[in-house]
Amino acid sequence: MLEILLSHISGFELVEMSNRKTKSNSRMHAECFSQVQRILRERFCHQSLQSNLFGVEVQYKHLIELLKRTAIYGESNSILIVGPRGSGKTMLLNHALKELMEIGQVSDNVLQVHLNGLLQINDKIALKEITRQLNLENVVGDKVFGSFAENLSFLLEALKKGDRTSSCPVIFTLDEFDLFAHQKNQTLLYNLFDISQSAQTPVAVIGLTCRLDILELLEKRVKSRFSHRQIHLMNSFGFPQYVKIFKEQLSLPAEFPDKAFVERWNENAHCLSEDSTVREVLQKHFNVNKNLRSLHMLLTLALSQVTASHPLITSADLMEAQRLCSLDSKENIVHGLSVLEICLIIAMKHLNDIYEEEPFNFQMVYNEFQKFIQRKAHSIYNFEKPVVMKAFEHLQQLELVKPMERTSVNSQREYQLVKLLLDNTQIMNALQKYSNCPTDVRQWAASSLSWL
Repeated sequence: MLEILLSHISGFELVEMSNRKTKSNSRMHAECFSQVQRILRERFCHQSLQSNLFGVEVQYKHLIELLKRTAIYGESNSILIVGPRGSGKTMLLNHALKELMEIGQVSDNVLQVHLNGLLQINDKIALKEITRQLNLENVVGDKVFGSFAENLSFLLEALKKGDRTSSCPVIFTLDEFDLFAHQKNQTLLYNLFDISQSAQTPVAVIGLTCRLDILELLEKRVKSRFSHRQIHLMNSFGFPQYVKIFKEQLSLPAEFPDKAFVERWNENAHCLSEDSTVREVLQKHFNVNKNLRSLHMLLTLALSQVTASHPLITSADLMEAQRLCSLDSKENIVHGLSVLEICLIIAMKHLNDIYEEEPFNFQMVYNEFQKFIQRKAHSIYNFEKPVVMKAFEHLQQLELVKPMERTSVNSQREYQLVKLLLDNTQIMNALQKYSNCPTDVRQWAASSLSWL
């Protein structure tokens, strides 16, 4: 009897040990997938500085040498990094600054000021931000300056005080550089370039812009003080290199804790890069937009499908991600409209067909809608005119309808000229996916002529 009891107890212990092992394994799997998501999301969404530079090694070498000349030898410089959005301008600069700050004699001596044309919209805001980033609020205090140049010179002069015998080199980065060129008198640019030409304070001015004609936007006095150095990023790689980038971006680093999982994951990434279906998806994506930001969006959407029960990205995940990337935003808005608003869009579609894209007004749209109601609509309620007007205004708020001129206080809203911002293909595609759309409405939209 005692032997039977002991055997039961040992059996319970084995079951308990098995349960504990299962829970431990599931916890390890959860932590593993959490780390995968963290590493890859940081790489895709935040341009991780651990990732490689693709196709811009020459430009990187040029930029880092220029920064070193300012940081180490006290030589002032100015340069523009020019390229389309998503071409890697910010990533290139961040990599160079990271390498620069890892140099011992530089890290404790160089100061950085980051400005953005979308945020620092005038000289006053820019000066305040420069003062904040240089930690000179207490030095400025309540002092009153006669000009922007005097204020900026005082800030840079303040950096010379203290134990250091020479002033600290300052690196100014100006994102959306072309917006600074649109500011009044280009005072900020003039003074920064002027200082970079003088021998007073070591300054590097780095502008980032998408405008290829940026030099044409600069005033003559500003242009004369600019060094005319430019770095161009044009996404010049072809499709084979694009596939290689896809594979490298999706691969996990060798220092990942779970070595077996890394091997399995990276092998899957290699297989995906060789898969014909995946290559077809990548080719479509490459043909539309080959910048890395667009590729990162595709990979982020595919990565969101990875779970403990679905541990690896598949070709189906990438196909679904490609479908989501290629969705038309305006078609998606149409999916959420009421039947009345859909009818108004169809009425405007017919007006476009009749008047060959000429502007129209609400009264014309309302008359077209009434023709449909009177002749064909057996399932649509005949709404009062103020209700229809409210629906029409909602379409304007959604920016599916655009006023052709500014609305004045005394103008009648019914006769204000407007234009539909949807083409016929977008409307028909949206209607195909619109649930519970009345048959009469679908037939009205498909008809080539307006109801007479």
